Amino acid sequence: MVLRGKPEEVIGKLLKTGKPLLSAKPTLILWEKDTEPYALKRDAAIIKLAKQNHVEVRTFSGHTLWDVEQALAKNKGKAPTTNNAMQTLAKALGEPAKPLAIPSKLPPLPPGAKAYDVPTLKQMGYAGSVQGYLSGGETAGAARMATMLKKTSFIRTFKKPQTRSTAYDPPDTTMLSPYFKFGCVSIREFYWGLKKVCSGASHSKPPESLLGQIYFREMAYLMGASIPNFDQQAGNPSCKQIPWAKNPKMLAAWEHGRTGFPYIDAAMRQLNRVGWMHHLARHAVACFLTRGDLWLSWEQGRDVFDKLLLDADWALNNMNWLALAGVAPWSPPFFRVYHPVPKMDSALNVKDPEAARERKRQYIYAPWTAPMEVQKTAGCIIGKDYPKPMVDHDEVCKANLLRFKRALSKAPSTGADCDTHGKALRSSITRCSKAESSTGFSRFGFYQEAPHRPFFKPPDRCTT
Repeated sequence: MVLRGKPEEVIGKLLKTGKPLLSAKPTLILWEKDTEPYALKRDAAIIKLAKQNHVEVRTFSGHTLWDVEQALAKNKGKAPTTNNAMQTLAKALGEPAKPLAIPSKLPPLPPGAKAYDVPTLKQMGYAGSVQGYLSGGETAGAARMATMLKKTSFIRTFKKPQTRSTAYDPPDTTMLSPYFKFGCVSIREFYWGLKKVCSGASHSKPPESLLGQIYFREMAYLMGASIPNFDQQAGNPSCKQIPWAKNPKMLAAWEHGRTGFPYIDAAMRQLNRVGWMHHLARHAVACFLTRGDLWLSWEQGRDVFDKLLLDADWALNNMNWLALAGVAPWSPPFFRVYHPVPKMDSALNVKDPEAARERKRQYIYAPWTAPMEVQKTAGCIIGKDYPKPMVDHDEVCKANLLRFKRALSKAPSTGADCDTHGKALRSSITRCSKAESSTGFSRFGFYQEAPHRPFFKPPDRCTT
């Protein structure tokens, strides 16, 4: 059942009278632990009400592999900030608990109760509806997970950096993240399913493997539960203090896919229509909004993702935006910027087996460079049928990275690696010729994503 209203009022009534679920006052209430700030305040209020009504409270951990509090205690109260450190902690914690057996039966609903009375999108404040790319619920989630666990070759060879952002139907990834976020399926069940498939066989390793992706998720929850003000710049000890600009028009253009850069716009329009983007697309649009081009706060981008992503998860969303804005200890060096015009042979491009068609598509990511006759033939006049680029990337990139460097030199370090990044920037200028020929870079600050490097801009182009 879905009960609606303020938790203190609805559950407060339930604790006093049992209504609308029970015929009498309850003696016990149970719920799954939630580590988000809002949830902590809500649960504290419910615990207080339960004590007032002499109702026993029991909480349990089930949304993560390990209990968050116990995992942090094992790591001296600090969250790992690299996948390797998370793997080390995982070994120290031991294997997570196996999922419980499926209940053989459930008690009937109270007389007159309406099952699955889920609010509509309109009731939750959304003006339109998304295209039906994924079906929600446990049944659909369990079916998808069962299908994925049967793909033994896919699981054993999976390497996240080698997946493509343009693979859509079918996608290059599992698409299970929305189901994990809402608790439709068990992360522990998936973990043990992966272990079974990989047991005794050669398989990819963390951080690139599917197990590595689960470790990233676990790491985000530990960060969110232990870093003060994790969801904002102010008062966040793991966030560099950057004087981001405010520009509502630019933010709106980015959110609705009207920047004039087709790759960025396609990604954002996909987000608006189906509620999902591949991780490389998320990285590209996040960098574009922040240090790469628009110089707008990661908090604003985070809020858009939180509103539109089907798998929007408080801990993961904040961890990723902090990383891609270049402001966290787990960020890649801030001067490594995603270029909004991918190369035609990059991981972000749709591969076309017909070379002739490939040549015709040479302007697809930079249509403003197409001759007017080509634009007319295509029926797309830049500035009329499609917007002109809202910024000159090379110019704003150079200016933004200088801003970033100045901000680091003026402000005291609020993250563990502020000084490290400053030294990296200075030393990188002497190595720019080597960087130009590099095959990859740490796209998420955790691992090398060779051989494709669609967005790498050498430091000399942006800072000298």
